[in-house]
Amino acid sequence: MSTRVVLQEADITRALTRIAHEIIESNKGTDSLVLLGIPTRGVNLAQRIGALISSISGEEIPTGSLDVTMFRDDLARQPVRSPGPTIIPDGGVDAKTVVLVDDVLFSGRSIRAALDALGSVGRPQVVRLATLIDRGHRELPIRPDFVGKNLPSAREERVRVRLVETDGIDEVTIES
Repeated sequence: MSTRVVLQEADITRALTRIAHEIIESNKGTDSLVLLGIPTRGVNLAQRIGALISSISGEEIPTGSLDVTMFRDDLARQPVRSPGPTIIPDGGVDAKTVVLVDDVLFSGRSIRAALDALGSVGRPQVVRLATLIDRGHRELPIRPDFVGKNLPSAREERVRVRLVETDGIDEVTIES
């Protein structure tokens, strides 16, 4: 198995900073903005993007997590997973612009599950999607609004995002 590093710490920081600026611009500011990360690494990325938006705008951005485990359509085929916490910021998501944040967008199935999970906690006005890596291979008609890096890859390759908060290092690798 060969492993190739495609993003390092500075690359990830630059991509997240660009995403933060794009979110502010798309939303025309930070009013009614809520960031929800999809566990595990999506939560860390949402917190980082929230901190970047706060440093740019001077406004505190509500950030939480949205566990999608029980909304997945592949539970029968996947190994048993422990649900993580869903943490909805004070003020909820009703009539807000919610940006779902995930580390890697691949088939689109996690995002479909996230939309179902989000519908169970409220009714946002708008839902957007931010992802650090978009590797293509969509099985569902889902497209990210904000992308750190488009990373074409073969289906059999594995894209791994490692973050300091969970893995002790910031990097994105492709394993083949």
